[in-house]
Amino acid sequence: MIEFLHSVIDWYMLNINYLTVFLLMAVEGSFIPFPSEVVIPPAAWKAAQGELNIFLVVITGTLGALVGSLINYYLSYYLGRKLVYAFADTKIAHLLLITPEKIGKAEQYFVNHGKSSTFIGRLVPGVRQLISIPAGLAKMPMKDFLIYTILGAGIWNTILAALGYFLYSQQELLSLYYHELSYAMLGLGVIFIVYLVYNGLKKKK
Repeated sequence: MIEFLHSVIDWYMLNINYLTVFLLMAVEGSFIPFPSEVVIPPAAWKAAQGELNIFLVVITGTLGALVGSLINYYLSYYLGRKLVYAFADTKIAHLLLITPEKIGKAEQYFVNHGKSSTFIGRLVPGVRQLISIPAGLAKMPMKDFLIYTILGAGIWNTILAALGYFLYSQQELLSLYYHELSYAMLGLGVIFIVYLVYNGLKKKK
């Protein structure tokens, strides 16, 4: 299993480029759960090696996040609150880790913080992925949405890129604990899968 994990990681690192960063961040910015933490830091690692440009990594990642956020925005804008909450209560939405409660949390966050929530929400775990939905429901002006989304996503991606650069500078330490980190990553993957199954069974009941 560990060898398989290593081969997957090696393949992933080999195929990271500006296009994959853009596409994966677009997925992350939409309603599909995909963590930006596994996109930007590895790309920044390759930038530290001289294979990519760190500024282009942040820019393409931010543009991808913007495209994904626009998908959420327009779907919410045209479908309306009733249909969005109805979808959030379906099995498909639950598999995507979307629930009416999470939509409600993001909507309340938007109400509490106003337009700036689209900026601040990009930095808040659990809200970042869905904050563009209440913006669409509230029919937030596109100009404001674009500005706040780009700023928020840009800052978040810059933080993640800095993390990737830092990790590259700690190669000796990472090599020392390589096996421990591999087991930890495998464990986290198993926990995530178990959580998805448990969450799906719980909603089914």
